[in-house]
Amino acid sequence: MSKKKKKKNVKPHYERLHNYYHRTGFYMFIWESLKKAFLPIVFAVIGLILFNKYVYNINDGLHKMTETFSRAGILISFFISETILGLVPPEIFIAWSKKTSEPLVNLSILATLSYLGGITAYFIGRASLKINAIREYLEVKMAKNLKNTSKWGGILILVGALLPLPFAISCMTAGMIKYPLKGVLTFGLFRFLRFAIYAWAIFSMVN
Repeated sequence: MSKKKKKKNVKPHYERLHNYYHRTGFYMFIWESLKKAFLPIVFAVIGLILFNKYVYNINDGLHKMTETFSRAGILISFFISETILGLVPPEIFIAWSKKTSEPLVNLSILATLSYLGGITAYFIGRASLKINAIREYLEVKMAKNLKNTSKWGGILILVGALLPLPFAISCMTAGMIKYPLKGVLTFGLFRFLRFAIYAWAIFSMVN
């Protein structure tokens, strides 16, 4: 009897969750975000393929990168990038790890640094609220976006961790709305899954 009761209780819970996301416009928000991100991602991939074929061989560039820059310098640069809005695509560093003598070790370090960079961005977001100009801008110009983030919280952190969008921006926004740190730490763990998936794809292309 207890098992049957559990099965009956699970379905209504997911139905309520689905109805809530549908009613608040979460699905439409994610769909619009994905549509906006789709074309830039496609153009970036096509551009990368054409660049590699007609302009400069990426494998040669990665090989030169490993010879020119120190491992510590590359890792520090990556951490800074992953903390400040994710300015440099992490895929470049994932490809770099494949060219090193210990690819899996360096890949694990990159994933950890990316995760920690997001957490650092979260605290930067919290600290930025002390600046009056930023706080006033958020309350007026970004009120709608911050309201959505407050409603959907962890789901947006999850999207930032998995999709090819700057993870730091999701975490920084979470800090600005004072989203619980525990949620950021938990949902942010999916960042490791993203690195594993991308590494599987990139390692098969990089010699």
